Amino acid sequence: MNKRELIATIATSGGITKVLAAEALDKVLANMISAMEKGERVTLSGFGSFKVVERAAQKGRNPQTGQTITIPAHNVVKFKPGKHLCERVRY
Repeated sequence: MNKRELIATIATSGGITKVLAAEALDKVLANMISAMEKGERVTLSGFGSFKVVERAAQKGRNPQTGQTITIPAHNVVKFKPGKHLCERVRY
């Protein structure tokens, strides 16, 4: 499911227009991004949680030349699924 399909589903199930559904989704995502930029964890009960962690610098290899390179430290977003999501997705 992509963003357009999600907006259509929200609009249909919520009885609102696609424009309002798109605005609501954009605001939710913007607030989640803003919180993670501040280093906060975003938890959606039953769905899961998102947090930003720093990945340490590491050595890598250029596949074209075989030369060893250093990959600098950087931040990544990690997602941990909630209990309800795990129960629904497992076979």
